[in-house]
Amino acid sequence: MAADARNPLNAAPESAAPPAAPLAEPLADAAGPRDAPPPRVAHGCWYPSSDPRGEHVAFICDRDGAPQLWTGPAGADDAHLLDTGPDHVTEVSWSPDGRWIAYTAAPGGSGHTRVLCVRPDGSDRRVLAGAEPGSSAYLGCWAPDGSALAVTVAEPLRQEADPFVVADRPAGWTERDGHATLLDAPRPESTAGDRPPAPARDRLTAYLVDPAGTAGPELLADETEAATLRVCDLSQDGRLALLRRGPRGRREAVVMRRADRTPTCVLRVADGDPWIGRFSSDARTVWLRSDHDREFAALLAVHLDGADEQKDLSVVAARDACDLELLALVEGGRRAALAWNDGGVSRLETIPLTDGWASPPPRRVELAHEVVTRVAPAGPDGMVIALSGSRRRPGVWAVTSSAPPARAPWSARDRDSVPRGMEPVRPLPLRAAARDGLLLGGWYHRAPGRGPGEPAPCVLHLHGGPEEQERPVFDPLYQELLGRGLDVYAPDVRGSSGWGRSFVDADLGEGRFAAIDDVADCAMHAVASGLADPRRLAVMGHSYGGYLTLASLVWHPDLFRTGITVCGMSDFATFFAGTEPWLAESAAHKYGHPERDRALLRELSPMSRVDELRVPLLAVHGEHDTNVPPGESEQIVNAARARGLVAELLLLRGEGHDFRRADNRRLFRRAAAAWMQRWLLG
Repeated sequence: MAADARNPLNAAPESAAPPAAPLAEPLADAAGPRDAPPPRVAHGCWYPSSDPRGEHVAFICDRDGAPQLWTGPAGADDAHLLDTGPDHVTEVSWSPDGRWIAYTAAPGGSGHTRVLCVRPDGSDRRVLAGAEPGSSAYLGCWAPDGSALAVTVAEPLRQEADPFVVADRPAGWTERDGHATLLDAPRPESTAGDRPPAPARDRLTAYLVDPAGTAGPELLADETEAATLRVCDLSQDGRLALLRRGPRGRREAVVMRRADRTPTCVLRVADGDPWIGRFSSDARTVWLRSDHDREFAALLAVHLDGADEQKDLSVVAARDACDLELLALVEGGRRAALAWNDGGVSRLETIPLTDGWASPPPRRVELAHEVVTRVAPAGPDGMVIALSGSRRRPGVWAVTSSAPPARAPWSARDRDSVPRGMEPVRPLPLRAAARDGLLLGGWYHRAPGRGPGEPAPCVLHLHGGPEEQERPVFDPLYQELLGRGLDVYAPDVRGSSGWGRSFVDADLGEGRFAAIDDVADCAMHAVASGLADPRRLAVMGHSYGGYLTLASLVWHPDLFRTGITVCGMSDFATFFAGTEPWLAESAAHKYGHPERDRALLRELSPMSRVDELRVPLLAVHGEHDTNVPPGESEQIVNAARARGLVAELLLLRGEGHDFRRADNRRLFRRAAAAWMQRWLLG
């Protein structure tokens, strides 16, 4: 389809000042040794990116206690630390010319990230974007020749307009009401239903930046009130850019002409991994991971005409009841690597791409563990993959066309990737039927030494998102709970990914009440299956799972004996007022509009039913969380205490929405397990 003129790129308010382009800012070389020290903790390696020849790999590793940038030869145990700074690294990309390694880092663990570059030997480190106060930046793709890197910069855009004047807007438009919340500032009691102050909207701007600083930045795209904007690919001839934009549940692939920044083709793409596709070498075909007009994501070929608009569309590869969750072009673009999600377990294969079309047969890749988390090309005929599984934390494997996958020597062996002591538990799939008949997914982890017919104290753990999915991978938190004699049931309630587009959308609007009931239905299914003891059930979760924990406790107050909310929302009014503007734009589609759906959001907010809370509550939060500000935990704990309940708040220093430092992760899981042990076994 042609570009949708109702939602154009590069449409900024007339009153908005032009965005300030990022400039490369050299930094001092990182202090400290770069040689690999002995690992301090059981560790993992993930997010690999290879040099052009496939001889060296850059990756993220937490062997020294925090996720940092490392590099090592593909075939030797000789890894080196490239950035010894304390900032948590989240993304890595080696330039096509081999001269630079770009990466995204989160200072203080916060959600405000910045993009940096460094030479493969660790020298010439510099910030490319996100250094300005209040801004955030993340990686896009490299130019094909490696001369420039695409980055997206998010900057708050303050306006004086009345946020409560709801004008006619295009279909799918979302508004954000609220303001940025100052951490540690005095907070009112629950503001559910109160009208929040004027908004701070986000501008997302994508640039091409020369890491060496010899050429000025090039503006690629600019959007306000945007949920996401990422540059996924640039055509070999430089004419076209492939962008990913839009809120959760409504992501779009946009083909844009760089000369005039005009969108020429827009197509729906799936949520999940942001790297949605690539151009063919002649830029006449776009390979996309998309669920356009489909229940499950597949590999689509979008053929472009002479005007760079869609000429036709074909399905290249699809699997029944499986989502295509990762796509990478490998072996010089001659083949596509496809990672399929089959009920939570990955299936990896490559298929040939010829003359703009794919043809069978696929080449299957045997995996040593259950889940692929990253696929990237490596040299002319290989690729590197990151694997996780029920028996280990993430690791990196090299894959060639002529040999089975081989673990990189610097990537920890299975036994070295997990804490010493109890052997990891392999979970079993457990699917429950909701009260309306919807089949739910999930995995059940049985504590060692317990007989098959012995009902156990059980913790339901709810993932975030809500579009995330529970996978059969090693989780140190689960291991800690299992080691204390507690079973763990990790279900996929409606709204989770991996079970089809209809399942993801089943919690929209008033469907969220059904998602809350799903938690109770899963608990009852575990009891009816003879696995869980109905008198010793608990619930916990992170982010949206933290919200769902609180909602379950106040909607089903007699079901659970305790709960732990981790970075969870307790009141949608204060959440929308305090979260990042880009996240608010995206969340409005999923949860409801903070103005038009105010009554629904008030009813769905746990703070609105806090009088129904009857059990002890532990809240855990990162002090620098800008996705779900710590006030969400503070207000629910204060409300619980005011009603005479046992309630505690654990605030983790130097952490944001995700806990990344080894010492804080250890503190969290031990505190959570001790809390569960106290109220389920004490």
